[in-house]
Amino acid sequence: MALHTDLKIYKTGTRLVSLAFDVQKNMPRGYKRGIGEQITGHCTEMLVLMAQANASRGAERVACIRTLLERQHVTKILLRVCHDMRPQPLISTALWATSMELLDGIGKQGGGWLKSAKAPAA
Repeated sequence: MALHTDLKIYKTGTRLVSLAFDVQKNMPRGYKRGIGEQITGHCTEMLVLMAQANASRGAERVACIRTLLERQHVTKILLRVCHDMRPQPLISTALWATSMELLDGIGKQGGGWLKSAKAPAA
């Protein structure tokens, strides 16, 4: 079994956490503690879920992956809200675009991981 730190999904997740802290750091002061902390919290939780899913099997693994994909979806929504704020977006278009790429990669990898976890044993 591979270490969770060797997995592509985990490496993408660590990049996402780093980006989430940049997003929070660059937000206007009034939003850092609220929405900024939620975004970094969800990203950090996704890393933990990746490690837990890698270390578990069966129904427990499926539950971890499903929770991971839920967090991924919620994080996309929060970042979209930050980007769409008017008159001034809370995050730059460049940070938003990079975060969407990373989250899409996690979603694809997590979805594939879920399919293989639910596949019947050969």
